[in-house]
Amino acid sequence: MALSKLNNLYRAVILDAAQNPHHKGEIEGATNQMTLHNPTCGDTVNLQLKVDSQDKIADVGFTGDGCTISQASASMMSDAVLGKSKEEALEMAKIFSDEAIGKKHSSDELAKLGDAQALTSIMQFPARIKCATLSWWALTRALEKDADDDNADSSQAKE
Repeated sequence: MALSKLNNLYRAVILDAAQNPHHKGEIEGATNQMTLHNPTCGDTVNLQLKVDSQDKIADVGFTGDGCTISQASASMMSDAVLGKSKEEALEMAKIFSDEAIGKKHSSDELAKLGDAQALTSIMQFPARIKCATLSWWALTRALEKDADDDNADSSQAKE
């Protein structure tokens, strides 16, 4: 497939995810939550997860406002991690974050991201990296919180 056709496909996938987001909305009985805000562009992601007794993500929801890329990323991330173990989800977030900083992964590792791997093409635009990674950072922080921490947290995205 020609590179321009592939880029157009990626754009279409990203636009569809932003216009028709999956898992947008609050969930009942969230066990893990994280709110992150990117002060550079104003994106906010409020992520809620329900992790079951087998450490699997049984439900995921997000709210917040932001640009097309941040909303598409939150939707794609939520699709990708639903049903995964905490360990698998954290591995996926690391793969995504590594790609954001230029560390390349194999096509098999990228395939774990599902449709979200289309967002790795955004990484060639440095100003958009924070938009794409905000929900993945929220996922990592929500899953890494200690059980005795307060589940509601609000933080600024790293500059």
